Parts: sequence; C-alpha cells; structure tokens
Amino acid sequence: MANEVHAPPDTEGMTGLLRGIINDIGDLFSKQIKFARKEFEADLNKSRRAAAILGLGSGIAFLGAILLSLMLVYLLHSVSNPAVETTERFPLWACFGIVSALFLVIGSGIAYAGCQMFASFNPLPDETVQQVKENVGWIANANSK
Repeated sequence: MANEVHAPPDTEGMTGLLRGIINDIGDLFSKQIKFARKEFEADLNKSRRAAAILGLGSGIAFLGAILLSLMLVYLLHSVSNPAVETTERFPLWACFGIVSALFLVIGSGIAYAGCQMFASFNPLPDETVQQVKENVGWIANANSK
C-alpha cells in the first residue's frame, strides 16, 4: 500500500549513524595530521637550505675577520719597524686587507641572503592550523543546532 506509515528509526540505526559521524571526524583529523606533517617537512627543508646558506656566509665572513686581524698584525709590524724597505707593490698588510675585505663583503652578502630566506616563510604549518580551526568551528556549530 502506498500510504504505509514507516516506523521511526530504531536505536541501531541511530547508533550506526553516530558511529559513522565519529569515524568521519576521526578520518578528518588523521588526514589533517598527515597534511600538517607534509607541510612541516616542506618548511623544514626550506629551513635547512636557509640555514646552510646562512652558515656558509657566516663562515666566509668569519674567515674575513681572521684575515682582517692578521692584516692588523702586519700593519702594526710595518708601522713599528720603518727601517725595513720593501720593493713590493703592496705591503703585506695591504694584501691581507684587500683579501679580508673581499671575504667580509661576500660572506656578509651570502649571510644576508640566508636571513632573507628565513624571513620569506613561516616554519609553522599555517594552512593546517587554519583548517583545524574551521573544522572545529564547523563541528561546534553542528553540535549546537
């Protein structure tokens, strides 16, 4: 008969429906955790590259600082011992100064590039955090209705 009245859903159907909703929420959160892990790994790779460049630049600049201190030693020796005559084009202290200036400029430039790489991204998983906030808000609104 077309006008049959259906009985209300039994508790087994409601339990199954509730179990399905809980499983879906669990799947959603597990997928978001996987997404956060992938996003974190990508940011970690960017951080490693930036740290390597920053370390390289700092090392080169440190070498330039050592050469600068050696230049100052030779300059002090040259100033304190004027009796020594040289036929060289540049005194030894000037050669150290030129090389140290090159190392300092190049090292500082590379270190600055590494700092700029760090500033270009945020190592926190921003997209995942935003998605979790949206999902929690959606779940909270769905439960309050």
